[in-house]
Amino acid sequence: MRKKVKLEKIKRRFRRKLSIRGKISGTAAVPRLSVFRSNKNLAIQAIDDANSKTLCSISTYQKEITSRKCDKEAAKELGEKLGEKLLELKIKKAVFDRNGYFYHGKIAAIADGIRSKKIQL
Repeated sequence: MRKKVKLEKIKRRFRRKLSIRGKISGTAAVPRLSVFRSNKNLAIQAIDDANSKTLCSISTYQKEITSRKCDKEAAKELGEKLGEKLLELKIKKAVFDRNGYFYHGKIAAIADGIRSKKIQL
């Protein structure tokens, strides 16, 4: 019974993901910030969908991130570091792709960290 419940949860997230991706896309000037969340790690990519290229990426399993946990503080730090990388690339505006995850907790902390570096989402 548990396996069926888990599959339904995954299907609902995937349906939300497809709905979101149908409405947004990124360019070189305004990239799409795609978030991936697992139980142990977080990852964010700035993607140019027009050319199918990743402009920059950051995750909690990289050496430059001091926090190795997957909590709100690590998510905010991750967002701030990505904001710095985007500023180095002279990007002031981006589209936030929450990838089907609900916008609360870690996902909201990532967005707040990016906004703290004056990147418009």
